[in-house]
Amino acid sequence: MANTQQSHQMANAIRALAMDAVQQANSGHPGAPMGMADMAVALWGRHLKHNPANPQWFDRDRFVLSNGHGSMLLYALLHLTGYDLPMQELKNFRQLGSRTAGHPEVGHTPGVETTTGPLGQGITNAVGFALAEKLLAAEFNREGHTVVDHHTYTFLGDGCLMEGISHEAVSLAGAWKLNKLIALYDDNGISIDGQVAPWFADNTPLRFVASGWNVIGPIDGHDADKVDAAIEEAKQQSERPTLIVCKTHIGQGSPNRANTAKAHGEPLGAEEIALTREALGWTSEPFVIPEDVYADWDAKANGEGFESVWNERFDAYSKAFPELAAEFKRRMEGNLPANFAQVAVDTVVAAHTKGETVASRKASQLALEAFTAALPELLGGSADLTGSNLTNTKSTPNLRFDAQGAVVKNEAGVGGRHINYGVREFGMAAIMNGIALHGGFIPYGGTFLTFSDYSRNAIRMAALMKIRVIHVFTHDSIGLGEDGPTHQSVEHIPSLRIIPGLDVWRPADGLETAVAWACAIERKDGPSALCLSRQNLPRLTDAGMVGNIRRGGYVLSDMEGVQAVIVATGSETSLAMEAQAALAGEGIATRVVSMPCTNVFDRQSDAYQALVLPLNLPTVAIEAAHPDFWRKYVGRTGMVVGIASFGESAPATDLYAHFGITTRRVVEAVRTLTHRAAHRREVWMGNDERGHGLLSDQIVLSTT
Repeated sequence: MANTQQSHQMANAIRALAMDAVQQANSGHPGAPMGMADMAVALWGRHLKHNPANPQWFDRDRFVLSNGHGSMLLYALLHLTGYDLPMQELKNFRQLGSRTAGHPEVGHTPGVETTTGPLGQGITNAVGFALAEKLLAAEFNREGHTVVDHHTYTFLGDGCLMEGISHEAVSLAGAWKLNKLIALYDDNGISIDGQVAPWFADNTPLRFVASGWNVIGPIDGHDADKVDAAIEEAKQQSERPTLIVCKTHIGQGSPNRANTAKAHGEPLGAEEIALTREALGWTSEPFVIPEDVYADWDAKANGEGFESVWNERFDAYSKAFPELAAEFKRRMEGNLPANFAQVAVDTVVAAHTKGETVASRKASQLALEAFTAALPELLGGSADLTGSNLTNTKSTPNLRFDAQGAVVKNEAGVGGRHINYGVREFGMAAIMNGIALHGGFIPYGGTFLTFSDYSRNAIRMAALMKIRVIHVFTHDSIGLGEDGPTHQSVEHIPSLRIIPGLDVWRPADGLETAVAWACAIERKDGPSALCLSRQNLPRLTDAGMVGNIRRGGYVLSDMEGVQAVIVATGSETSLAMEAQAALAGEGIATRVVSMPCTNVFDRQSDAYQALVLPLNLPTVAIEAAHPDFWRKYVGRTGMVVGIASFGESAPATDLYAHFGITTRRVVEAVRTLTHRAAHRREVWMGNDERGHGLLSDQIVLSTT
């Protein structure tokens, strides 16, 4: 154990780097790093199992800075302990191209486990990390061979606990008895608006106790020895997660800014920094750390030792259980089984052969039956809508824990793989992010599409972090019927499509649904959302279209001498096919384009896009959603059949007729466009008796 003076100097190094970096950037949050510095000495200096030379070593402890605005705490720790984060990067804090962004970003800075900043999501990610560790330990550890054995630690503040998502996460962590989850609460009583007492009067310790947590403290968060002892006590827990309440002073050491909101989100100023250095007894120049302090923080030797011991354990495990070891490595590397391509083909062929008229949510479950049987890493769940989302399969029994916190296994020794998240859409989405970041699983979770609003920021974070998470959104339109406008999605699909990096699939039948699942599973660089119908959909595709379906948009049905294009998705694709047949009877030849994933289609070459959607052909798009999104595909002279208002409570067939999402409406739109096109050709030939051209703006056919 370090002596008191040594610990103070280690903490003061963090404080100095935080206030210097924020001052140089003229932007940032110095107060939280200065207040949590002693907590960091206790955890990072005495407990955290990690290896700076190999940040991705599997059995490392995970650390999540939930109050991500205090990012200089984490950057200082990574630099001081020996990660590849040189001092120049700290000097470039918050600058373009630096590895020290305003908030920590996974994949951008070595040693950062998750991107944090939106408060409350970090602690929720941490729950996902801890759950993944517990499930992998239950699946892979064997008597005398423990290869999965690490803790998840998180620092969090008042803001995290005010966010509603923290209630969802804390409740689930207690229910799941995540005993290796240890949260250190930076209880400083300050937020941007000042002292939090008038608006945050929760009894936080009792709240956590009520959720099944072990609570230690309050303790002095500026006494590293007391924090050290609390962490050691927490590590002895076998059944419950632990909250350590650390009473701290924001901006600790600053004579005039400590315990004030001014310490939270602005530089201290040169004069106050000088006074703080004097108060702390810190004599080094800005961005200079004494060699003895570097030596005290250096974690490289210990880290190498931690990993070496684990490597020896894993070597022994590999000899005793070679197949398990190979499976473990595959899973942790994020690779799919060698036979997955064949599994995908078989699943798609089965969907084609079955050829049923089923809701795409049911087609999704049929595809999942095959995929979950072949991929043990698929970890499903639903936010209390399992019977509606159809996210469960024969291979994914419900996840349960016994009274001692152990994973309940069936007679075959297999634990549950379907999570009942309860009515916690946001928590589910952020927990899935943590599971995916930890590794070893591909998480998917279901809810109604309209409730994606609850999940949206966590979906955005998954896209920002480029992680493989799959969202199953059922009841995707007015087609859900009688539940009415509170549950009928109108704007949701278009708004999800514009999240950078999120692939949004809206399949038209069973085959497209199976392909969507295969693509989502294969995709390692971002999340996917499957938007699925409640109502039955007819079979429209055949097995020969699989390659084109994978391209996001393709020609579903074509005719000689095509005069117009009809683009559709999901449940409206059958209306497009009906319209094509009706128009053919009038002598109007059309092409039907199915666009199950606009995001994937947009990544195709310009040549392919032009082949599918020729610029010189009038285009009509049809989707039971807000029409504005389709403007970029139909052009100025195209039309969109959609719905720009909220829905109504009625049977689905009545609603489609009421809002004009009908075959007749599509036929009328195509007829109008082809007649205009013919007239324009006459104008260009000089046949307009008025002697001038026609100006035709884009028309949106939607109910408002």
